[in-house]
Amino acid sequence: MNHQVLDVDVPFEFFRSKNSDFGASVKANAGALTNFEVLDFLNSRGASKDTTRVIAPIARSEYKVYDYLVETAASTQTRESVTKFADKCKDFKVAKAEILNIINLRPSSIVELLPIIETPDDREIDTDGILELVKDLLPLLPTTETHKDNDKEETDNVEQS
Repeated sequence: MNHQVLDVDVPFEFFRSKNSDFGASVKANAGALTNFEVLDFLNSRGASKDTTRVIAPIARSEYKVYDYLVETAASTQTRESVTKFADKCKDFKVAKAEILNIINLRPSSIVELLPIIETPDDREIDTDGILELVKDLLPLLPTTETHKDNDKEETDNVEQS
């Protein structure tokens, strides 16, 4: 049985093993990856929305993951924005898993943020400060303008019929 080892550069220090140097590659299961990092990896393997994607060496399941991730905040994030956000979150004393979820979900309101952070009041976490950081450093979600344009086109096509 042929197993492929996933070799990825993890951008922030706390997701790495204690023995690795900054910038070193880590092996699979060495830490959690953000959705951005998974999307970046799939892009590097040739995944795209292109109709000729069937000739890329990507498994069908990987395309399903790719198709999902391009519709999420991961598609608008950059390595720089994710790294900067993770570094600044250290000041808020939130857990690594909470930072990962905030990056992946990009909450835009307190209602979306509170389920991500476990007992924020008991830990005296500045949730408003985290939301400001999200707004300042993480790009907006893929615009709904695209979806509105598609809906308008569908409406126009129905009217022309």
